Amino acid sequence: MTEPEVLDHFRQSGALLDGHFRLSSGLHSDRYLQSALVLQYPELAEQLGAALAEKTRHLQATAVLSPALGGIVIGQEVGRALNIRALFAERHDGTLLLRRGFTLSTDDRVLVVEDVITTGGSTRETMKVAEAAGAHVIGAAAIVDRGSDPARLHVPLQSLVRIEVPAYPPEACPLCAKGLPVTKPGSRA
Repeated sequence: MTEPEVLDHFRQSGALLDGHFRLSSGLHSDRYLQSALVLQYPELAEQLGAALAEKTRHLQATAVLSPALGGIVIGQEVGRALNIRALFAERHDGTLLLRRGFTLSTDDRVLVVEDVITTGGSTRETMKVAEAAGAHVIGAAAIVDRGSDPARLHVPLQSLVRIEVPAYPPEACPLCAKGLPVTKPGSRA
């Protein structure tokens, strides 16, 4: 799947939004990628997962680990395409953890899969969950990488789309300076 095809799926499903948004990182942006609107279509989710799997197959992961909530669907699809387990970490009292009986071991080679990566904060937090369980994190993957530093994770990062969209600290946000109301469309309040 090519980058223009992926972006076209985002546009057609209404998942590429314009406005004033607070990202999960706390930064503000004038564009937001609401991948849940694309992933609600099983055939698109399957295609995106298969495309990410092809880009990461060489890493020989034994498990996919995704942060809840945004990474669950795409993580499941990548796991399906690679024919490996797909687990997710979720927040409990503000801390990302493995729950629901999910386990990783020292034998596991973990691929962290997200829908969209900006600063990489959620990805690094998910990597720490895997490492705390003794697993080895061998890479990360996302449908969209909207960050400016490909080395920010210190593991190989594969994405289907790399798009640089400006993101601002709230105190330096030109949209805030114009008095435009901010919305938080993601899964974390």
